[in-house]
Amino acid sequence: MSKMLKCTCLECGAISRFPADKIGDRPKCGKCGAWLITGKVAEIDLATLNKAAKNDDVPLVVDFWAPWCGPCRMMAPQFQMAAEKMQPNVRFAKINTEEHPNASQRYNIRGIPTMALFKGGREVARQSGAMQSPQIQAWVSSKA
Repeated sequence: MSKMLKCTCLECGAISRFPADKIGDRPKCGKCGAWLITGKVAEIDLATLNKAAKNDDVPLVVDFWAPWCGPCRMMAPQFQMAAEKMQPNVRFAKINTEEHPNASQRYNIRGIPTMALFKGGREVARQSGAMQSPQIQAWVSSKA
């Protein structure tokens, strides 16, 4: 029997479980039916981030950004490319620190863009500054 993985739905915030050997089969949320692993960057709020950071077994890379930040806007397409390349084994999300200022406080973000990698209920790595997709992938692979 396969190990079960927990994964927070980035659409509704519900926690779903699925067999680890089915991670590539596009598991769905048990509550809302949304895909749990999409290869797309999800825009999330602080409550969803807190829940995912605490509970998820699938690594989650979060980009802390703001619309007025030039480097953040330049990195966005690179972050999306990394999300496409690294799925289904890693999920990517971003949180707008302008809309969710408590996220910066909660996670002690001092500059943006900042990426944080969460795995197994804790933050395992952090990287500040804009990066290209191959650099993002290499950083995540070395830490996840």
